[in-house]
Amino acid sequence: MVLMHISFHISPGLIRLGLVFFQKIFQGAMDHGENPVSIELQEYAEPVPQLLKLISSNEVAGFDSIMQEGETPVFPNPTNSSQPNGHQRKISISISMPSSPTGATSAGTKNVLFVQDNAKGFKNGVPESCVGSKAKPKGVKFLSQPMPKGSVFGEGANMNQNPNVKKFKDKRFDSFKTWSGKLERQLTNLRGRQQESESEDDSVRPSENEALPVDRYFDALEGPELETLRASEEIVLPDDKTWPFLLRYPISSFGICLGVSSQAIMWKTLATATSTNFLHISLTVNLILWWISVALVGIVASIYLTKVVLYFEAVRREYYHPIRVNFFFAPWISLLFLAIGVPPSVASSLPVALWYVLMTPFLCLELKIYGQWMSGGQRRLSKVANPSNHLSVVGNFVGALLGASMGLKEGPIFFFAVGLAHYTVLFVTLYQRLPTNETLPKELHPVFFLFVAAPSVASMAWANIQGSFDYGSRIAYFIALFLYFSLAVRINFFRGFKFSLAWWAYTFPMTGAAIATMRYSSAVTNVVTQTLSVILSVVATLTVTALLVTTILHAFVQRDLFPNDIAIAISDRKPKSHRRWFNLIRHGSSEHNADIDTFLKFANGDTKDIEAGLKISSAEAK
Repeated sequence: MVLMHISFHISPGLIRLGLVFFQKIFQGAMDHGENPVSIELQEYAEPVPQLLKLISSNEVAGFDSIMQEGETPVFPNPTNSSQPNGHQRKISISISMPSSPTGATSAGTKNVLFVQDNAKGFKNGVPESCVGSKAKPKGVKFLSQPMPKGSVFGEGANMNQNPNVKKFKDKRFDSFKTWSGKLERQLTNLRGRQQESESEDDSVRPSENEALPVDRYFDALEGPELETLRASEEIVLPDDKTWPFLLRYPISSFGICLGVSSQAIMWKTLATATSTNFLHISLTVNLILWWISVALVGIVASIYLTKVVLYFEAVRREYYHPIRVNFFFAPWISLLFLAIGVPPSVASSLPVALWYVLMTPFLCLELKIYGQWMSGGQRRLSKVANPSNHLSVVGNFVGALLGASMGLKEGPIFFFAVGLAHYTVLFVTLYQRLPTNETLPKELHPVFFLFVAAPSVASMAWANIQGSFDYGSRIAYFIALFLYFSLAVRINFFRGFKFSLAWWAYTFPMTGAAIATMRYSSAVTNVVTQTLSVILSVVATLTVTALLVTTILHAFVQRDLFPNDIAIAISDRKPKSHRRWFNLIRHGSSEHNADIDTFLKFANGDTKDIEAGLKISSAEAK
């Protein structure tokens, strides 16, 4: 509630010039039977003070009040004591504002009163015509000017035209929400807002019951990881703004859990292995790292479970992605690592039933993925082969390692056999790199270390099954050691690219090779094996520490760890042919210039010719 009390200090010269104009107005009022307000001018020589002055409404008696029938409005004396004493002539304008934007809708008139000291025709601030009038006064008289409804709280129609409001009402994310915006609409109705039409909702939301076919991933995406959108494609989510955090949170985030939890196993082995007793490592380090791993797995899993609840469509698209599906093994591998690295002070032994519970998801996922590798089609191994496929194999060896340490035999041997068969096929497929497979870009070079993970864990798993680090275990260990050194000597192969979550592919295989070296050193104890165990352990620890600090900086300081996940936002249908040429121009890439030339060559206004121009390659056009 604000009162604007504005004092106009008018010089005598200007008032004389306007006197004739006011006399005409007052004369017309007298002709109609109304009493004029006479204004007397007084000359003074003092300088004119400030033109405007604001005072609080609390200082004015009777402001914004409601007069009952028979009451007389009381107006304050407009004389401002702060002005100089010689300044006698003041004309004040008082405009009262409403106390509520919804109240007094019937009093739709403005009340602007000109009050002057010793002005004729006024008595106690009220025109004499009003005092002596015999007309029946109204029951209630409002002195406040009402404002239009909705002008403050945004309920009017003008608020819908505000671009800032439209930005918060963006419905392009509704297709990925589990509730498809239904909860928001219910809350809106409870607040009294107008409900949007269902037809508008249906136009934004695509079909939600059908999963994307695998062909769409290969048609819309490119690159060895199928992460880059083709120039001719469009996405269903806005590409000009940052998406909600959960939509940008990928399943590959569990790679962080693999690296940290494997460190807990390594330090437990350092403290308990006979070949490293000279280091005098305490199990306290293992205890601290294990609890950190438990907290990290809990945080990462909680965030992703929230994504499953709120954005189930995004999770489903990751699951049907030919490459991303391999990372769905990572959460369960992390739990296996926590079970293997549990400190003796926490649990001396684990229940056997835990092993069956943890290995059930592996069996279900492997029946799906290995069957697709074998049956052919778009998901055959020769088409989707990628170093990340090692995650779908290494879980078999980790499960066999845990089961054998619990005293089980048949179950660990079963998973070891399944993992060995598919690792052999995968190793050959990735090693020869068929012409149909694309070369990995520099950003994905760290995933080559996943070659080391499977044979390292397999050597320890077979040692637990057999009871000793025999020749079978040593063969697997030597394969892992050779792959480790063959990658480590290629320094230029692993530098010069931007940090991403793919860097965590370094950690788990390097830690696994260090643990396998300690197991081998316990069987073949000498200075070389002991030194190699210490070196590999130090390298793995420094790598995990550096990556953990870098990840925290990128996540919380630079905030660029999770960019928009283009791979899950592809359209469920191919773009129209007339849009492709525009997208190619917008892309501005030199590799598409030939396609643009071909399009322009055949685009002569005929639709069929345009379609032909899109299908013919630039090489054939020449």
